Amino acid sequence: MYGLLHGMRVIEGASFIAAPFCALSLAQLGAEVIRFDTVGGGPDFHRWPRSPGGGSFYWEGLNKSKKSIAINLADPRGREIAAALVTAPGEGGGIFVTNYPVAGFLSHDRLAACRPDLITARIMGHADGGNAVDYTVNCAMGVPMMTGPAEKPNDPVNHVLPAWDLLAGSTAATSVLAALISRCASGLGQEIRVPLSDIAAATLGTLGQVAEVVVNGRDRPKIGNDLFGAFGRDFVTADGQRLMIVAITSRQWSGLVEALTIQAGVAALEAELGVSFTQDEGLRYEHRDRLGALVEYVVSTSSAAHLTARLDGAGACWGPYRTLSEAVAKEKPFLPEGELFTDMDHVSGHTYPTPGYPATFQGLLRQTPVRAPKLGEHTEEVLARVLALPSHEIAALHDSGVVQSPGVQA
Repeated sequence: MYGLLHGMRVIEGASFIAAPFCALSLAQLGAEVIRFDTVGGGPDFHRWPRSPGGGSFYWEGLNKSKKSIAINLADPRGREIAAALVTAPGEGGGIFVTNYPVAGFLSHDRLAACRPDLITARIMGHADGGNAVDYTVNCAMGVPMMTGPAEKPNDPVNHVLPAWDLLAGSTAATSVLAALISRCASGLGQEIRVPLSDIAAATLGTLGQVAEVVVNGRDRPKIGNDLFGAFGRDFVTADGQRLMIVAITSRQWSGLVEALTIQAGVAALEAELGVSFTQDEGLRYEHRDRLGALVEYVVSTSSAAHLTARLDGAGACWGPYRTLSEAVAKEKPFLPEGELFTDMDHVSGHTYPTPGYPATFQGLLRQTPVRAPKLGEHTEEVLARVLALPSHEIAALHDSGVVQSPGVQA
């Protein structure tokens, strides 16, 4: 965490990844994020991966450094409390992050009638309000048809990483800060809509993949583990270690050639083809099979320890294939000396490495993250401080089941 956004208050009404990730980013930069949850937990409260006791590691991760108030949103009084939180007065408030539908009791226009400077960041499936999640967007954009072995051109391969959710959350966080700067100048709020399908389409367009299919008139074929447009794929050492070896830049290519001492073979191939592989990564991709054979011979006859020492010494680019458990045990970012992760106790009853904000700011110390709250842990505090409700009203709301705190039953 950092304190850069101290004084900023964000209300979050959201579930799953994109919108909570947006609010998490703001929380880790110092904003106070108060999420309202339904009594008993929202649709992602028990989402996998889960602890042996049933607690959601997923929920604990996405809701670090936030506060939780539990509200019965089926009750009209509960909906009034949620709306009042969003529109509560205060110079740093009036910021709402959500994936609730455009219409309804949390519509921007309805809320902005009570606070005209309200900034709403709304994550959506499609721009027209249609339902979608990361995985349905991804398949519709054709990414799974570009992924996988070349010998299975008609078999899609779904991804594991929810890339569009994460990009949508990051885009929403950036947009909130831009809208906040605009509000400081004009005094006006606005609604920001971030559709997952637009995020995916814009990203593929930005990376040149839309132009590729429109201009070339054909889809990109599956190429297995080869790196598109440059030299790179997986190789197996003599002792069975699998490495990803990549040469995108000319420096990486020259380092690889030097490390493997394949200068003669590369020079002979260049002479035969009348090309130079040093400056043009595209040529390295076009002739990847023959270059790969030169690399594969050396890698397959070398031990991993000997080979990787040579690769490092020559400035080549490579990475080991590992399981996540192996990476957690070996990779510096996960280890205490990496400073990104801290061993923390969580409400699930487990202690495990927990990340802080991944970027660093020169001259500022990365603070230890705060665990995710218990469901409704801050109900009384938020009602009293943000909405200025007296204790007897809070007690009455508890008694009627409109709100809930841990250990407090109606």
